[in-house]
Amino acid sequence: MKVSTDQTLIHQKIYAKELRSLIPPEAFIPDPSKLVILFINLTILILGWMIAARLDCWSPSLLWLYLPLSIIMGNSVVALLFSTHDLMHGSVIKNARLTYIISFLGLTMLWMPPTLWKAVHNRVHHNHTNDLGDPDRNYLYEQSSTWGKWIQDLFVPSSEVNPIWFTVGLTSAWGVHTFRNLTSVLFFNRESVDYVPAAFTVSAKDRRAIAGELLMMIIIHLSILAYLEFEPLKLILGYFLPIGIGYGGIIFYIYTNHLLCRMTSVNDPLINSMSLRVYQIFDLLHLNFSHHTEHHIFPGINSDYYFIVRDLLETHYSEQFNLLDAGEAWNLLLQTPRHYKDENTLTDWSGKKSVPCSTSDNSKS
Repeated sequence: MKVSTDQTLIHQKIYAKELRSLIPPEAFIPDPSKLVILFINLTILILGWMIAARLDCWSPSLLWLYLPLSIIMGNSVVALLFSTHDLMHGSVIKNARLTYIISFLGLTMLWMPPTLWKAVHNRVHHNHTNDLGDPDRNYLYEQSSTWGKWIQDLFVPSSEVNPIWFTVGLTSAWGVHTFRNLTSVLFFNRESVDYVPAAFTVSAKDRRAIAGELLMMIIIHLSILAYLEFEPLKLILGYFLPIGIGYGGIIFYIYTNHLLCRMTSVNDPLINSMSLRVYQIFDLLHLNFSHHTEHHIFPGINSDYYFIVRDLLETHYSEQFNLLDAGEAWNLLLQTPRHYKDENTLTDWSGKKSVPCSTSDNSKS
């Protein structure tokens, strides 16, 4: 599918140039205090595993008391990704070596080597947002019916999704996304790989780094399992349940970031990205990740200042800005198919449906 050139699109750099002077200069100064959030959530996970290791001493009637901790640990998995995401965009510290070390710690529970994240997210996704080269976009209807496309069709919210598989997907879609990109780069490292929405390549040096980081992550995860003595109860409550909750929380945001939006030939964040309105507690816990369009305009801005960018977008670009209540965005995901028929149209696996993917009418409500 060839994405047509649309002269009405505005490149991200133009928005950034026009709005930068309206934002306080301190918004662009690294904020090392954000590291506290990252380390607090790492500590929560460690304390949770320490408590889980003693669950065999608990009365069976009291085991339910661990469930709130599982939820808190799950939220820490979410916070680790989003805080590391900000760190790797340079909004926290500028020391490259320290950023790398801390990013590794923050991404280990996500099975995401930091060198891979830097490639797939910072380099590829941000420069090819929702175009043919974006690994995070919907599959095209005309793409081969590979296992990657089949699993995404099975898991991702759509008008066709089976509720059971959709529930399974909430806890595992992040893992599938990571596995696809990892195997594509480590085993093939070619742009012709067809089981990802859009394949990309990395240098030989980065490929070795990704393999080494993944090996270290495997060792860390096995160490956690060994610390929990491979006991099913401890593993379920202290490892698998928090990770499942965390992945579900992460994918809740990621599904809405771009999947409802049209594809664009020009990187126009107001058209190819979406922001959400969520309860303030979630913005506090998740570093304002709901402000996704704002992030795509200013990837390196301190996330505390996203609300200023949102106010500016609502003032100057209200007609283009995709901004929905979280519940409304999810309803739209569940009412529409999940493959691109063309740059403006969504369709289902069979290609029989044709649903416009513009959200402009809904985002102003």
